[in-house]
Amino acid sequence: MTYVITSPCIGEKAADCVEVCPVDAIHDGGATYLIDPARCIDCGACEPVCPVSAIFHEENVPEDERHWIEINRAFFQGG
Repeated sequence: MTYVITSPCIGEKAADCVEVCPVDAIHDGGATYLIDPARCIDCGACEPVCPVSAIFHEENVPEDERHWIEINRAFFQGG
């Protein structure tokens, strides 16, 4: 399991999450930041610092945001 950044990050990109990630798993994905699922250690440090509540543990991503799980994965898999 991993954490996932969802649509509220679009246009916000406050970067608070980037600063607290201990393994540098969060990267600029263009309109939003994205979390590398291969690097994420599931620590949860990013979730509480997000000012727009865009970060969720993968199993808690709201139904209407679930497509962001694949968006995060695909970005880091080059597709």
